[in-house]
Amino acid sequence: MSGLLDLLSSPMGKQLISGVAGQTGQSTDQTGSVLSMALPLLMGAMKKNASTPEGAEGLMNALSSKHDGGILDNLSGLFGGGVDESVMNDGAGILGHILGGKQPQVENALSSKSGMDAGTIGTILKVAAPLLMGYLGKQKQQNNVSDANGLGGLLGGMLGGNDGGQKQQSLIESFLDSDGDGSILDDVAAMALGGKSGGIGGLLGGLFGK
Repeated sequence: MSGLLDLLSSPMGKQLISGVAGQTGQSTDQTGSVLSMALPLLMGAMKKNASTPEGAEGLMNALSSKHDGGILDNLSGLFGGGVDESVMNDGAGILGHILGGKQPQVENALSSKSGMDAGTIGTILKVAAPLLMGYLGKQKQQNNVSDANGLGGLLGGMLGGNDGGQKQQSLIESFLDSDGDGSILDDVAAMALGGKSGGIGGLLGGLFGK
């Protein structure tokens, strides 16, 4: 899943992690851990939504207008005085759209995995969703994506290519449709990190130089 992994390990990703950590008062290590689990889940949910013509059209329209990536051009301004309420509201709207009634399950599962309370997880997701949409918007422009097929390919590529993406997508779908016991997050996280046994700790070790 080079797309999302590249994002989190890039300078922009580190700025994103530290900004979200500052917003919630959590450590960068814990925040990075939550984001590395949450972003693949959100991306998977977007991909699932975009599998219908209406969902794909809606996502394309959003990425062409409001979520064109501009939000990523001034992260220091975004996090400077705390994240603007309009961004949080936008995030809440995105989450409601892509996760629907599964949102509490996702928050509780991430909470049980990370040890962070579900309310804080909810805040992280609200901040992460518009930033993820912005990242997608930038990728859409750079790859000249203009139709639903291209969009599906873009999302699949960011989730780890064809075979890995398919496998992970089915994992994510079963998670979103499950009773929310959260056990699948280990598998999703391992796949997101290329199946390394080190899992999230391995990624964070690389991110934070430990």
